[in-house]
Amino acid sequence: MQREYADMYALFRHDHKAEAYFESLPDYVRDQISMRVKNVNTFDDLQGYADNLLRGDG
Repeated sequence: MQREYADMYALFRHDHKAEAYFESLPDYVRDQISMRVKNVNTFDDLQGYADNLLRGDG
């Protein structure tokens, strides 16, 4: 089970793989995810948001 963090920034402080993944995303995806920092608490959350945005399900 993944550890859950308070927000995306806390996730990045503890999981550098998550931060590297975020940085590899297109600008428009990063912008959209950045508006939801409180809802990104795990790497799975991050990937899920990114996958939806990349598919256009935003």
